[in-house]
Amino acid sequence: MPEDVTEQARVIWQKYLTLTQELKKFIDRQDIDTFLELVPQRDRLIELDKNLPSHEYRQLQEFKDIAEQIKPLDREIMYKARAWLNKSRRQNNAVRSYDLTNTLGVQGTAFNRSY
Repeated sequence: MPEDVTEQARVIWQKYLTLTQELKKFIDRQDIDTFLELVPQRDRLIELDKNLPSHEYRQLQEFKDIAEQIKPLDREIMYKARAWLNKSRRQNNAVRSYDLTNTLGVQGTAFNRSY
């Protein structure tokens, strides 16, 4: 296995680990804008890794160790991202419901009642 491929992979995987840690940090803070800015950067690293001419380096313990660090972070990020998305959807539905109620109230007779 060429040493330069291993070194390229090392750089990519270290950056991937760092970006994963950053994603977790921003999702923990609920800084969704920054979180969403980082996701494409991490996706580009995946593409760079896929385009390496050899993937034999994945059998090295160093890369297995990095992957083991990434897995729990990824699971936690996925869980928190889903929770945020569900919360956002509920809030969005509540806003839509409120808008619909107000629209119907204005167009209907709800405001014509005497109090």
